[in-house]
Amino acid sequence: MRRDYYLNKLIKKRENGRVKIITGMKGCGKSFLLFNLFKNYLLEHKVAPDHIITLALDELCNIRYRNPFELNIYLKSLIKDQHMYFILLDEIQFVQEIDNPYLVGLDRLGFVDLLLGLQKHPNVDLYVTGSNSKMLSSDVVTQFRDRADQIQLFPLCYSELLRAYDQEPEIVWQRYLTYGGLPFLLDLEDLEEQRNYLVNLFNNTYVRDIIERHKIKNEKLVLDDLIRILASSVGSLINPKKISDLFNSELKLKVNQTTISNYLDFFIDSFLIKKAYRYDVKGRRYIGTPLKYYFSDLGLRNAILGFLQIEENHLMENIIYNELVIRGYAVDVGVVPKRTQSDGKSVRVQLEVDFIAKRGDNQIYIQSALNVATPDKLNQEIASLKSINDAFSKIVIVKDPIIPRRDDFGIYYIGIKDFLTKNDADFAVV
Repeated sequence: MRRDYYLNKLIKKRENGRVKIITGMKGCGKSFLLFNLFKNYLLEHKVAPDHIITLALDELCNIRYRNPFELNIYLKSLIKDQHMYFILLDEIQFVQEIDNPYLVGLDRLGFVDLLLGLQKHPNVDLYVTGSNSKMLSSDVVTQFRDRADQIQLFPLCYSELLRAYDQEPEIVWQRYLTYGGLPFLLDLEDLEEQRNYLVNLFNNTYVRDIIERHKIKNEKLVLDDLIRILASSVGSLINPKKISDLFNSELKLKVNQTTISNYLDFFIDSFLIKKAYRYDVKGRRYIGTPLKYYFSDLGLRNAILGFLQIEENHLMENIIYNELVIRGYAVDVGVVPKRTQSDGKSVRVQLEVDFIAKRGDNQIYIQSALNVATPDKLNQEIASLKSINDAFSKIVIVKDPIIPRRDDFGIYYIGIKDFLTKNDADFAVV
């Protein structure tokens, strides 16, 4: 399995004097990227094997090195000369936090202190991964006092799955739509095994990790119900207060909106979901709640719902969102205020743009549509795009294969599979 996009990111940061931290959801392939792909790259580029130090801290044979002092002594004992050493540490969160023997009761030491100390050596280049509560959080780089680079790894995207499976694109699309892109699924031919893997991964890793990390007591039911609500509402606007009211009225559970907001943040910190803010295109300002939430892997999303709600229109929107994020865009949900006539009166309406994707000076407006087969459906999908008067690219992505084209309004139409397999330059030019 090749993951050239992420491997090249590591290569570009080679020997930059900073700790390279590979983060991402559990099961997305961080260990394989570091211990297989990157290590093989180093060997192919003439790095001596004894100058590549690898250690998997989740293995019992390495349990003594979960003590930061023991690990520090061990790693330094392997550095024999002034040539560059590449230290690759997997599951760094297993390094325990201990009392500082020189400042008893006043300070504690953990893997952050260890890595920052090692990083000061001019002939050490550090790379680490982590997979549970201590590393599956969005503030991981902050813990390293801005002396680290974060490389976020995502599950396999559609174009990667096309290369991995020797099957027709439509079959791969349906597998992606249903089971997502976690790499371990490539080794599971039986569909029931794939379903069980995803269900167990969610229940035994994500829920347990969130409960342990945030010391949540007696509220697993709330977490379960909340994530099911999110999974059923992909592409819909979510408001913590309305969810709180839903818990109180229909589920007969008293859960305030602050708790709901906190739990949403916990899911985000675990990389299970991402949130998209609403942006007023004409007013050039962000709007508060409600927001939209998207799942980092559709297989996990579907597993949460027992593989019962696989609506292609909502899941297609989720796939487009993930693809944009993987490509390095900051993605918001667009709102375009417009005046229109209703019963002879001028009324103000808000038209939605599914996504505003920003990267550097480039910006793209995107609508996701199952089809634009009729004039009414077409006008409904492009009304918001026609109301935007700037010169940035405007795209409508449809489910079925079409010949890419541009209409009289400068709006570009492309099929979802073409969008997922083409470079940005192929469609993002007015």
